[in-house]
Amino acid sequence: MPGFVKKTGKSFLIGLFFLFGFYSPVFAQVIHITDQAQSALISSDLEQLVDSGKVSAVAEIYQSSLFEKSKGRIPVFPNNVKSVWFRFSIQNDANSSSLLLNIAYPNLSKLSLYKLDSGAAPVLIGEEGNQVSSPQKVAGSPNFIFDLGLKQGSSQQYLLHVYSEHPIIVAGEIHTYDSIHKSINLQTIVTGLYLGVLGVMFLYNLFLFYGTKDKNYLYYIIYIFFLAIAQTTVAGYEFRYLWQNFPWVNKYAVVFTSSLSAASGLVFSMHFLRTSFYTRKLHIWLNILLGIYIVGMICGLFSQLSISYNILNFNGLVSVLSVLTTCVVIARKGFKPAYFYLIAWLLLLVSFVILILRNISVIPYNNFSTYIIYFGSAVEVALLSIALADKITALRKEKEKSQAEALKASLENEKLVRDQNVMLEKKVAERTEELQSSNTNLSAAMKDLQDTQIQLVESEKMASLGQLTAGIAHEINNPINFVKSNIKPLQLDINDLIEVIDAYDGLHTATDAEIPAKLAQIEKLKKQIDISFVKNEIESLVKGIKEGAERTAEIVLGLRNFSRLDESEVNIVNVHEGIDSTLVLLKNAMPPNIVIKRNFEAHGEIECFPGKLNQVFMNILSNGIQAIKEKEEQQAEESLTISTKDTEEGIEISIKDSGMGMTEEVKQKIFDPFFTTKDVGEGTGLGLSIVYKIIQKHGGKIEVVSSRGNGAEFIISLYKALPQSALS
Repeated sequence: MPGFVKKTGKSFLIGLFFLFGFYSPVFAQVIHITDQAQSALISSDLEQLVDSGKVSAVAEIYQSSLFEKSKGRIPVFPNNVKSVWFRFSIQNDANSSSLLLNIAYPNLSKLSLYKLDSGAAPVLIGEEGNQVSSPQKVAGSPNFIFDLGLKQGSSQQYLLHVYSEHPIIVAGEIHTYDSIHKSINLQTIVTGLYLGVLGVMFLYNLFLFYGTKDKNYLYYIIYIFFLAIAQTTVAGYEFRYLWQNFPWVNKYAVVFTSSLSAASGLVFSMHFLRTSFYTRKLHIWLNILLGIYIVGMICGLFSQLSISYNILNFNGLVSVLSVLTTCVVIARKGFKPAYFYLIAWLLLLVSFVILILRNISVIPYNNFSTYIIYFGSAVEVALLSIALADKITALRKEKEKSQAEALKASLENEKLVRDQNVMLEKKVAERTEELQSSNTNLSAAMKDLQDTQIQLVESEKMASLGQLTAGIAHEINNPINFVKSNIKPLQLDINDLIEVIDAYDGLHTATDAEIPAKLAQIEKLKKQIDISFVKNEIESLVKGIKEGAERTAEIVLGLRNFSRLDESEVNIVNVHEGIDSTLVLLKNAMPPNIVIKRNFEAHGEIECFPGKLNQVFMNILSNGIQAIKEKEEQQAEESLTISTKDTEEGIEISIKDSGMGMTEEVKQKIFDPFFTTKDVGEGTGLGLSIVYKIIQKHGGKIEVVSSRGNGAEFIISLYKALPQSALS
């Protein structure tokens, strides 16, 4: 009898007895179905025979002496076993016109069921499988279901042949009609609830992704999508509803959908846990596991399904343990969302363990052990969604706290400036009243007024700086935090290098005989700390610190250039530097749709009071930004255009905005002291008045071109060298 496994000496003797007529087959214990027990597993009452090599004919099989009694477990065979035969007997003692055989593992290529009658050849009852073009389904179930044709009160022996390109798991049950429909209804409800949970989580996180643009949500919804596809493919629903007429698709479907689900889960884990930041070595290891899944899919394309399934089984176990280890490591570093992630993966692992224990009959085959994987998977998805929401909430709270602190500082500065303005305005009123009541000491009074005017100018400048303080603090905080975050890993890398250097120092005191051994220890140390990776990481960290320091220096330089502590002195400066430093300070106050356009055609160097001229730029640019913000209909791109050009006498500076513009009446009053179009408490009305005075002090002139709805353009004309009147 070629093609059978386990051809031991004992089997050979049994075969001789069969040939000479001294052996008659003894079938397994009869399975009884009654009204009290309307369903029963057939695993403990099976006889099984593994058919090695090519598939043998049924005529060679059904009375074979090589059948073995099942050990009471659900028959499970690895992918290298392609063909298995089962014998069993059924007694119908229930009030049912027939019984049904339900195989609840739809990932089998072909199943053939035969009826065995004494002295007659086996009769084929039906064929099922995901390589059968038109399988018969009962009430929409994805399972393989056979009508045994067994009338009430009768018994029958059966032979089941299972051939599969995939691992063989025969979770077979005998049911009455009432029992099979209850089982199918429960399966449909559980699957529906499971897919409902995944669907809700998918849509919920999809909306959050569109709202936040956070890539963690994108990777998560991809993971949920592939998880749902993988589970429904393994359960047989994809074959039932999508490619029923294309059975060849199922040869690759389980491998590909399961691999994509596992791979997308790894990608999400790495991004959510920020493994590249918290633990680089584990990050590299998880990328290797991801690559192994890709290798498994490639093997599946070349019909190496045994390799693909081994990768799914063993790489899957290693991946789960690796992610759990990564969670523990990162959680110990204070990353709170890692705790949610750890609990979610532990629940999923527990459900997998229960499923495996069921398959090897350590725990009974029942609804709990069958559907626990759905529960574990659904809870995992829900907990991961909570973990993701908690992470985003923590980041949002941190951002809100930073903004609140910045706003508090801004409000305190504004209050200080308002109090100063009230005090200075009171002094101006007192001095004016004194001048009106008496003309004595006119020169002294004029000097007091000039001093008050200087204080007003300083007050307005401090108001401008006060409004920018919060934004500047936020701008400086970003690069400083970036530098700070790089210091600790840099220190760890330097410690590794110092350890190697100390090892080399030890060579100076070593004997010639000890040097080779010490060099070997040093090489081992260098491989242990991955010296090439450390050198590359140090270069990357130093580069990051350099960029953060340069950004901080740029902001500080802009603030220093704007403040100009030597503003009371005349200097030759480049106006372009003053404009650029002012724009640096205003950067945080600009909406994202404002584009700065620079048309610097002039040479730029003039003789001036640098600090005062910077205040001119600050006041005009601030007004331009405010005018754009107040537009009712914002364009996708608003602009501030700054142009310079040389003239015969000096330089011409144009600052043009695309804001709401001014009426002719407003344009005539904008340089008047205390005139403002802003609400009470939002402006002093001194900004453009001070601008006008500063330009006059420089001996220059300022013009305004504006109309309602067409923005405003301020044109400043200055001499390259200050006139004598400005110096006196």
